[in-house]
Amino acid sequence: MTLLWNDTFINEADLRISKDDRGYHFGDGVYEVIKVYGGSMFTEIEHIDRLYESADKIKLTIPYTKDVLQKMLYDLMEMNNLTDGHIYLQVTRGVVPRQHFFPDEGTEPMLLAYTKEAGRPLEQFKAGVKAKFVEDIRWLRCDIKSLNLLGNVLAKQEAHESGCYEAILHRGEKVTEGSSSNIFGIKDGVLYTHPADNFILNGITRRVVLQCCDEIGLTVIEEAPTKERLLDMDELFLSSTTSEITPIVEVDGHRIGSGSPGQWTEKLQATFEKKIPQKITI
Repeated sequence: MTLLWNDTFINEADLRISKDDRGYHFGDGVYEVIKVYGGSMFTEIEHIDRLYESADKIKLTIPYTKDVLQKMLYDLMEMNNLTDGHIYLQVTRGVVPRQHFFPDEGTEPMLLAYTKEAGRPLEQFKAGVKAKFVEDIRWLRCDIKSLNLLGNVLAKQEAHESGCYEAILHRGEKVTEGSSSNIFGIKDGVLYTHPADNFILNGITRRVVLQCCDEIGLTVIEEAPTKERLLDMDELFLSSTTSEITPIVEVDGHRIGSGSPGQWTEKLQATFEKKIPQKITI
């Protein structure tokens, strides 16, 4: 496999990461995952914009223009003959001896990107998945897509150990988002989801979902539902780059609605389907 290492393409076997990389010591960096359908990146402009926004929030300067980075990612995709899957990229603050404060100006940030082949999880789109409530113990800047994901990992593991696909995070009684997704509930023809503030990551797929809601005439209210309210929803689903729009049919053993993906969720899936570069019937 070919990797993008700063502005150079290298073989995976030649990758050498320094022990002094601040991403390794502190998680001092930001990242993105971009979906690829039929050899084309999907919403890459939005992903790249968010990468730069996250970097700006932690005072990290990415040493390439957005256009240059986009071109390098397309080159990487073509070098690896990626048709369906995703591109992972991250930027750390660079390599310096370990110290908590920022390094001096002139320290070069480190960019790493690679591709991964992956099909679409079509079966879970049809059948839905199970989820579990987990207390949201993360920091208060979840709007930054940083490399600091231990809180998310612990929540995902708790869900995994319970035989669930996703952890639904909550602060007290208020639901925020999933451990690696955004959460949506539909009640009486109205969609509810947490507003895009510092408590959640404003997912790129989340933004596409809201566009789809507008297109199909589904009213949206951006407010944090309570756990009790979420369990009373007619329909529930999650969204992310890799999971697209995935119905949630059970939470903590409680059946959501009829226990099957709902009509509004299916309409949103169909509307989303029309936006992707390669159409596959689900």
